Amino acid sequence: MKNFPYGVILRPHITEKSVALSYGDELAAGKRLRNVARKAGDKGPVQVSDEDLVRKYTFIVAREANKIEIKEAVEAIYNEGRKKDQAIKVASVRTIKVVGKKRRRGKSTGYEPDLKKAIVTLGQGQMLEDYGV
Repeated sequence: MKNFPYGVILRPHITEKSVALSYGDELAAGKRLRNVARKAGDKGPVQVSDEDLVRKYTFIVAREANKIEIKEAVEAIYNEGRKKDQAIKVASVRTIKVVGKKRRRGKSTGYEPDLKKAIVTLGQGQMLEDYGV
């Protein structure tokens, strides 16, 4: 699994919230730019451009994968066939363990399998074109 990136990243997790995160958070970018402007002494309005947005992407990953393996797998998958100056750099990875829900089928009960999600934050101004949206 460690040398095969598609064994670590199983699929993108596409929901309304994850799609909104993949477009970038303009409010957070505006706050960050305002803080930088205040430190520089500027008090005027701040314009948020596409390069200022920080985008987050959500993936379903293998349960035994750690953050370092997830980071290397995302960079390997999405940098395949790119030049070095256009390479994607992962800024941070956050992981979430999702416990399977209890489900009933008539009289019998069972559980869905447990999952692990990873929220991958890219560097400022970077985006994935073929995320699945």
